[in-house]
Amino acid sequence: MSESKLAGQFLDAAIGLLQRVRDEDAEPIAAAGTLIAHTVADGGRLFAFGAGHSSLAAQDIVYRAGGLALMNLLAVPGVVGVDVMPATLGSALERVDGLASAVLGSSPVRSGDVLVIISLSGRNALPVEMAMNARALGVKVIGVTSVAYASETTSRHVSGTYLKDHCDIVLDSRIAVGDAELTLDTIEAPFAPASTVVTTALLQAVMATAAGALADRGIEPPLLRSGNVDGGHDWNSQVMREYGDRIFYHH
Repeated sequence: MSESKLAGQFLDAAIGLLQRVRDEDAEPIAAAGTLIAHTVADGGRLFAFGAGHSSLAAQDIVYRAGGLALMNLLAVPGVVGVDVMPATLGSALERVDGLASAVLGSSPVRSGDVLVIISLSGRNALPVEMAMNARALGVKVIGVTSVAYASETTSRHVSGTYLKDHCDIVLDSRIAVGDAELTLDTIEAPFAPASTVVTTALLQAVMATAAGALADRGIEPPLLRSGNVDGGHDWNSQVMREYGDRIFYHH
C-alpha cells in the first residue's frame, strides 16, 4: 500500500470524526461556549487542564493568537507533557490518588470559575478527582473526553466513575477506544491517532462560540492577536493590562 493512500485514509478518518462532532456535539459546544462567555462577563476566570497528550489540547487554547486571553493552563508537574523523564512517569502520576486535591489547593481556582478538563479515556484518578474537587469548590467543569471508554474500559478511580460523570457539560470527542484510526495486515498494532486533531477542533469551536456570545452581550471579547503581525504586541499588552487580575501566565 502506498504511503499516500494511508495519508489519505487518515485524513478521511479525521474529517469523518470532525463531521460527527459538528453534527452530534452542536448542543454541548454551544452550551460550553455560552458558559465561558457568562463566566468572563461575570468576572470569573478560565482554566484548562489535560494530562499527557491531552495537555496538547489544553495548551492550544492558552496564550493563543485568536484565543481568549483569560484562559490559563492548570499545570500539574510531571504530567503536562512528554518532557518528563522517564515519559512513563507522567502516565503513572495520572493514577495517583490525592494529586488533584493538592494541585487545586495550591492553585488560584475558586468558586465561579470554569475549568476545562481534557482526558481521552476519562478513567484515571487525576482527571476524575480534578472534576470532583473542582465542582465541590463551586467551579463549573467542562469535560472533553471519549464517552466510549466508559462502556469499554474499567475506571481507575476508587469510585468506579469517569470524568464524564462529574462535569457540568460533556464534550464527546467520539474517538474509538485505543485512539488509532488505521490498521494494516503488515503492521501488528493499530496506528494513526486522531484525538489531538478532534479535541483541539472541539475546543476551538467552543472558544469561537464564547467570543460570539460575548459580542452578543455587547462585550468586546478579550482576544489575543498574533505577535507576528504589526501592532500585535501592543494589542496584547493592552488586553493583559485590562484583564491582568484574571491572567496567571503573565506577570
